[in-house]
Amino acid sequence: MAAALSPDGQSWINGRQPWLVLVVAVVVLDQVAKSLASSNLGYGQPLVITSFFNLTLLHNTGAAFSFLSDAGGWQRWFFVFISVAVSIAIIVWMLRLAAEARLLGYSLALVLGGALGNLWDRIAMGYVVDFIQVHYRDYYWPAFNVADSAICVGAALLLLDALLMEKIRLKRGINNG
Repeated sequence: MAAALSPDGQSWINGRQPWLVLVVAVVVLDQVAKSLASSNLGYGQPLVITSFFNLTLLHNTGAAFSFLSDAGGWQRWFFVFISVAVSIAIIVWMLRLAAEARLLGYSLALVLGGALGNLWDRIAMGYVVDFIQVHYRDYYWPAFNVADSAICVGAALLLLDALLMEKIRLKRGINNG
């Protein structure tokens, strides 16, 4: 089977292997961590690690911060649709991206890996497994997981790329997607 070619006649995968590896690594790490949390933690029972960090198994049927978690079930397929649409858009963006746009590529790979990790949960179980809980005294940040962390880091790197790298890409004539 021949590799898909970009408009310049090169294989689209040239220079993008690290991005693809990062996507797969995020999904695998996320799923392994969720499996370990599900197997070893009691639901809703915090395992205290430090004075500000717990491992607490929770199931989120909503989106970020449990948005729409009590909507009655329709939100599962709504969030699956949104995740699939965003994942396809990111894949297209990555395919059009110049291999030299490394920071942007890694940023998108983190967001895509996180989106796919949570999408897997939604399709397979109808909820996303969360288990990382950070707090200060009685103030608790909503529980999250490895996929959520990858999405946040990827989004922060996207902002950094937008703020710092745009001038460099314009100078060098690199296609930013």
